[in-house]
Amino acid sequence: MTRDAGAGLGTVFVRLWAASTLSALGSGLATVAAPLFVASRTDDPLVVAAASAVAWLPWLLFALPGGVLADRMDRRRLMIVIDLVRVVALAVLATAILTGRGGVALLYAVLFVVNTGEIVFRAASQAMLPTVVPRHRLERANGWLGGGATLMHSMLAGPLGGFLFALSAGSPFLVNAVTYALSAVLVALIGGDFRAVATDAHERLPRSMGREILEGLRFLAHQRLLRTMAVLIGLLNVTLTAALAVLVLLAGERLRLGSVGYGLLFTCIAVGGVLGALLGDRLIAWVTATWTIRIGLLIEAGLHLALAASRSTVVVGFALFAFGLHSALWNIVANSLRQRLTPPTLQGRVASTTLFVAAGGNCVGALLGGLLAARFGITAPYWVGLVVAIGVSAATWRVFNRAAVARAYADPPPVEQSPAPVA
Repeated sequence: MTRDAGAGLGTVFVRLWAASTLSALGSGLATVAAPLFVASRTDDPLVVAAASAVAWLPWLLFALPGGVLADRMDRRRLMIVIDLVRVVALAVLATAILTGRGGVALLYAVLFVVNTGEIVFRAASQAMLPTVVPRHRLERANGWLGGGATLMHSMLAGPLGGFLFALSAGSPFLVNAVTYALSAVLVALIGGDFRAVATDAHERLPRSMGREILEGLRFLAHQRLLRTMAVLIGLLNVTLTAALAVLVLLAGERLRLGSVGYGLLFTCIAVGGVLGALLGDRLIAWVTATWTIRIGLLIEAGLHLALAASRSTVVVGFALFAFGLHSALWNIVANSLRQRLTPPTLQGRVASTTLFVAAGGNCVGALLGGLLAARFGITAPYWVGLVVAIGVSAATWRVFNRAAVARAYADPPPVEQSPAPVA
């Protein structure tokens, strides 16, 4: 990875990639260890489920303000501060658990702080990327970032987190703190000023956070490609999260899989995701960004059909692998389009707005999956997902045409795309 990235993307990107990948590993360890810790203290389903709610709540509360911070401040320094705050929070939690003083309430508080930081960190890093790599290398850069995160968070963090938790309940959180500390060091080594430079007079005037959030929303609303992509991601996240929320039941009832087999289904997604990240820029150049999006819509529909209709583990495993591949390619295209079309002073806000929409879809989907399965049967979420995917494909097929996408790839984005001041 290092030599290829260094040759095509530069040393600065390599450091940013290493910081992001280490953070993903640490976050994955906490994701695995948190429910294990709660389950070791209580068997109350509501208390256990609350860990997920605490993890998602900051995305709804702070995604939009987080984008404003990423556009107001030096993004590199903001990422360093966030990492250091997370180091302190996790060190306190790990110490408390290791000394027998840590409880579920402290865990929830730390998860809230860590995930709030993750929102701002991610918005800042995505906004920083277009200034780190050449414009024509954005697809490759986004692919490597996504691949590193998938490899660490979805493939390595699971078994490593379980092993560390078996050694000591506080170990995964302590290692997570170390990964954030190393991430802060790597970002600090980048050097330079990464503050967005205001180009218009009104952007240099002091403004309220509410007005700045509205500017980001207004810009996104007036960009047809970005607006459609955000809505797509939100809607498809509803049905995808609904599908995954009851996948453990489907795996047991229809596929006759145990816990190991159920875990391997997620491995299929992760393997596809890593492969898509590694080959992403070449595959997208070959089939074009337009057809990457369109084929992805068909794969979404195919995944729901396979989960609804098939009892074959091989078919379902392949469908999940194809989904992982498509998801990696989609993320590359979506992030690259947004970074190409968004002015530097709005990068953080537009990125965080997209994250907000995606998180909202996840929250709704988690509830919807359980409700549909309980009321209409275990396959109901997948049939609903199939109908939604087909409808979304039909409604948006023409939006991502070759001409529109080609204009998005033109250098540079038109100046008039910057939003007017919000009254």
